Amino acid sequence: MAKKKDDDYEEDEGMNEEGNEEESDETQVEQDSDKIQVGESFMKSAEPSKNEKGIFDSEISSEMKKSYLDYAMSVIVSRAIPSIEDGMKPVQRRILYSMQQMGLKPNTQTKKSARIVGDVIGKYHPHGDTAVYEAMVRMAQDFSLRYPLVYGQGNFGSIDGDPPAAYRYTEAKMEKVAEELLEDLEKDTVEFLPNFDNSMQEPALLPGKLPALMLNGATGIAVGMATNIPPHNLREVCDAISAYIENPKITLKELLEVIPGPDFPTGGLIQGDMKELYETGRGKVVIRGKTSVEESKKKDTIVITEIPYMVNKSTLITQIANLVRDKKIKDVSELRDESNKGKIRIILELKKGVNSKFVINALYKYTRLQDSFNVNFLALVKGKPRVLGLVDVLENYVEYRKIIIGNRTKFELKKSKLRQEIVGGLLKALDNLDAVIKIIRFGKDPSEELKAKFKFSEIQVKSILELRLRQLTSLENDKLKDEFKELERRIKEYEKILGDMNEVLKIIKKEVLELKEKYGDSRRTQIFKRGFSEILEKDLVQDKEVVISITDKGYAKRMDVQTYKEQKRGGKGVIGNNFTTGDFTKQILTCSTHDYLMFFTSRGRVLWLKTYDIPESERYGKGKALINLLGLKEERVTKVISVKNFDDFLIMATKKGVVKKISLSYFSNPRVSGLKAINLPLDNSDDLIGVEIVKEGQEISLATKDGKAIRFNSKEVRSMGRSSYGVTGIKLSGKDEVVSLEVLETEAIFTITKNGYGKRTAVEDYRKTARAGKGVINLKINEKTGNVVNAISVNDSDSIIITTAKGQVIRMSLKNIRIMGRAAQGVRILKLQSEDYVTDVVKVHDDEQL
Repeated sequence: MAKKKDDDYEEDEGMNEEGNEEESDETQVEQDSDKIQVGESFMKSAEPSKNEKGIFDSEISSEMKKSYLDYAMSVIVSRAIPSIEDGMKPVQRRILYSMQQMGLKPNTQTKKSARIVGDVIGKYHPHGDTAVYEAMVRMAQDFSLRYPLVYGQGNFGSIDGDPPAAYRYTEAKMEKVAEELLEDLEKDTVEFLPNFDNSMQEPALLPGKLPALMLNGATGIAVGMATNIPPHNLREVCDAISAYIENPKITLKELLEVIPGPDFPTGGLIQGDMKELYETGRGKVVIRGKTSVEESKKKDTIVITEIPYMVNKSTLITQIANLVRDKKIKDVSELRDESNKGKIRIILELKKGVNSKFVINALYKYTRLQDSFNVNFLALVKGKPRVLGLVDVLENYVEYRKIIIGNRTKFELKKSKLRQEIVGGLLKALDNLDAVIKIIRFGKDPSEELKAKFKFSEIQVKSILELRLRQLTSLENDKLKDEFKELERRIKEYEKILGDMNEVLKIIKKEVLELKEKYGDSRRTQIFKRGFSEILEKDLVQDKEVVISITDKGYAKRMDVQTYKEQKRGGKGVIGNNFTTGDFTKQILTCSTHDYLMFFTSRGRVLWLKTYDIPESERYGKGKALINLLGLKEERVTKVISVKNFDDFLIMATKKGVVKKISLSYFSNPRVSGLKAINLPLDNSDDLIGVEIVKEGQEISLATKDGKAIRFNSKEVRSMGRSSYGVTGIKLSGKDEVVSLEVLETEAIFTITKNGYGKRTAVEDYRKTARAGKGVINLKINEKTGNVVNAISVNDSDSIIITTAKGQVIRMSLKNIRIMGRAAQGVRILKLQSEDYVTDVVKVHDDEQL
C-alpha cells in the first residue's frame, strides 16, 4: 500500500526557526476555523456522563453546538471546499479515482454513467447518487469547466439550462487532461486512507501535476463560508508557475504580466481590479458578453457570440424578449436564437436607422449580458480553510509538487536498488553458472547453500530460484551488464534529485512546460485594462431629433419627430394627444434627446431635465405629469427651451412687456430645487411668457395678442443678474399682452391666430426701433381671425407643426404659405373642428426626413 508523504519535504508553516509559533494575519475564514477548533476542544472537555440507567445526560444547547460544529467541519472539509494541493473537492477526486480503477482511460471505450456513479457511491462517497452524477456532469461540460476532466457521451446538459439525460442513458470516461491529475498515483506519492466502511483504501489527495484549481476554478457553499474561484488559461498558469520557480520572490506586478486575469470557458470581455483580486484573493470581475454589428443597407443586426460565465443562454434570451416587449429596450424588430453545435449566435434585428450602440448599452445595463463574478479564493490548505492570493496559490502548488516528486523519486530509487540487487545476483550466478546449477539440482537446501557459498542476499536467492534452469542458462550476460549500468545511472540520478532541491524544481518546471505544450490553448476572454465606463441613461438613448409636447395641465411627453407627416395647407392633421377633458397642447418643441431642457415656470423659476428623462410616448399617449418629473407644487411651466451648452445669453419676456437678458452660465449647475431666473412682482400681476437663447448683437421681436409687434437689437438690453426683474421691451395698450418672444435670425415671421388664420411676413417689413416703443401692426385681428396665439421666425425651407386644444396636429411646409404684408389678416391655415382652437405652432427644418 502507498505510504505517507515524506517528512523531508514537508514544512510546518506555523513554526519559525526557533520552533516557536509564528504570528500571522489571520483572515476571517481562518478565525472562523479557529473558533470551530476551540469549540471542538470545549465540547471534548464537557463530555456527557451516564446516569443510573446508562443514558447519557447532556444539555441540549451543548449537544446542538457539538453536532452543528461536526456538521460544519464535515461540509467544509469533506464536501464544498476544494483542496489547494490537487484542486479537487472530495466527490471530484473520488469520481476520477473510480474511473481510473475501472480502466476508463481516454483511449478506452466509455461506460454507462450509472455504473460509474454506483462504483463511486458504493466504494468511496456515501452520499446520494444525484449529487455524484451532477458533479460528474459538470466535470464534462465545456461551458462550466475551462478544461473538462470527463468525456461525456450523450446528453450532458446545455448552456440553455437543459438538464442532462438520466445516468442510465449517458456514458463517460476520463479526458486526457484528467490523467495528469492521477499520474504517479501508484508510486507511493500520496497518502491512502480507509474508505467510509474500512473495506478498501482511497487517496487522500491526487498527485495533481495539473494545476486544476487555477485552471477550472471552483464554486461551493459551505457553512459560514463559500468559495468562488474563477478559471484561468493553462498557458498563462504554466508560465506563472515557471516564473515563480525561477524567482520565488517574484512580485505580484510581474505575475500580472503573465496572468492578466481569469479566462472563462464562455469567453466574453472582462474588467476589474486584478491587482486587488490577486493580492487579497477577493474581488469582483465584471464580465460582458461579446457582440458584433452586421451592417446592411436596410437595417443593422446585433449578434451576440459570447455570454458571461454561468449565465443561462435561454434565460438571457427570455430576459431580452421581456424587455423588448415592455419597451425597456427599444428599436428591436426581431429576436432569434441561431446557436448551433456549441457556438452561440443570438440575433437582434434593429429597426431601420437605429444606432446599435444604444441598444447594446441597454442590453448591458438591463440584462445579464453584463454580469459580475465575485471572487473568493477560498481553499483548504492542509485541511484548513484559507483565502489565498495568487502568489500563495503558486507557492502551495510548487510546495505540494515538491512532496509528490520527492515521494515518487524515493519510490523509483527503492525500485531501482531492488532491481540492481537482483541483476547483480544474476550476473554473479552467470559467472558461476555450473556451480549454481549443481547446487540447485542436487543441494539439500539450495537457498542456504547459495547464500553460504556465493554470499547471495535473500532477494537474490529468491529471484534465482524462481527461474527455471532453462531460463537461467539462457540469460544474456551483456544485457544484464547493460541493465546494471543503467540502473546504476538511475540510482545516482535519483539520489541527486533527493539531495538537491534545485533538481526537484527543475523537474516541476519541465513538467508544467510539457503541460503547456500538450494542452495549452489561446485565451478566450478578452481583458479591458481601462475598464468599462459606467452606463448612464444618456448611453441608452440615441442622440436624435424628437418632439417634446407640453399640455396646458402640465403633461409632457417625448415623441419621434417622424410621427408627424407633412400635409398641404388646409389639411385636418393627425391627433397628437389623447387628452383628459379640458386639457390641450400648449407648447411643442424639437430638440435632441441629449439636450438639456430648461423648464421656466410662471413665477420665474427654472428647473432642469435631460430630454431623455421625459418618457417616450405614442401619439395618443397622455404623457407624464411635470409636477412628478420636476417636483412642482404651486407653479406651472410656461416655457421650455433646449440647451446644448451654457455659453450664450437668455432673453426673457413677460406678458406685461418686460424683457431681461441674463448669461446662461448662471444656470450651468442644475439644482434639484431649481433657481430663480427672474424676480417677478410678488402680487402675481405679471408672468413669464417667453425665454429664448440669444447671442450678442442679435435682434429680437415681441408680438402681442392684439396684433402688435416690435423689433429691436438685444444690445439695448443690458445683461442682468438672477435677482433682477428687467426693463420695458414694449409699451402695451389696454388689456393687450405679449404672446411671443423671438430671436430674429430668419427671413420672415409666421403668425398664427386662435381661429387658424396665419401668414408669413418678411422681417424687413418690421421697422427696427428702440426698445420700449409701442410697436407696429403685425396682423389685423378681428372676430373671424381671433387673437394672435404665436409669432415665430421662419425661413422658406422650414416646415411648421400646429397644435390645437383638441389635440389635432398638422405639419406643413411654409412654401405652401405665401408672404403677405404686415396689415393683412392672413389666410386660413387650418380647418378647426367645432369649439377647437389653435394653441401653439413650432417650426421644423424641411431637410429632416420625417
